[in-house]
Order: sequence, then structure tokens, then C-alpha cells
Amino acid sequence: MSKVFLVEDSPLVLARLKDLLAGTAEVVGEASTAPAAIAGILATQPDMVFVDLNLAEGSGFDVLRAVGPRLPQANFYMLSNFAAFPYRQLAERLGAKDYFDKTKDFERLRELVARRDEPVTH
Repeated sequence: MSKVFLVEDSPLVLARLKDLLAGTAEVVGEASTAPAAIAGILATQPDMVFVDLNLAEGSGFDVLRAVGPRLPQANFYMLSNFAAFPYRQLAERLGAKDYFDKTKDFERLRELVARRDEPVTH
């Protein structure tokens, strides 16, 4: 089961993420600010990180810049209500594996985690 860290400042969205991932991932931590996310991610060493673009303090870009190079084995995924190409492009440049529009891509997150845990067949 993948270890997942959630970075989200909306309690409603955070609860929805936890419900969505229940049974498919182990949530090892959560944070609502960039500084707390950076410390928590480095402390827990998750396999996957779902990070919101806009946070109560800082941004998801701040988290990617600070943690991505120090934790190359983790897969980072950006969540946002802003689906515009420049945001996606910057997230990708900073190391995000994918960018999800919270208004329409939420169910894809569960599929992503489930696929990650499938056994590799040759």
C-alpha cells in the first residue's frame, strides 16, 4: 500500500481526499501550509504527495521547489481549481508527475493510487 502525504488547506477537500483514498493508500501525513508540508514530507518520506496549488501559507510550487530535489523517489501530483496551461507547465517543470483539476479529475486520484500498487508483470 502506497504511503501518501496530503497537502491541502481546505478541510472539506482534505476530508474528501481521505475518503477517496481509504483502503487504497496509507495517509502518513497532512499539512495545510507550505512550511508544514515541507517538514512533514521530509519526515515521513512518502511514496506519493498530493499537493494543492494554493495553500493557507505559501503554495504547492513552494513545496515542489523545496522537497522535490531532496526526495526524488516520491511522486508529486498537483491539485488545483486552476487548470490553465501555465500552471500545469510550471508544475511539470518543478517535478510534478501530473496535474489534476479538482473540479473534474478527483476520481482519477483513486485510480492513480490503485494502479501504483498493482504488481508489475513482464
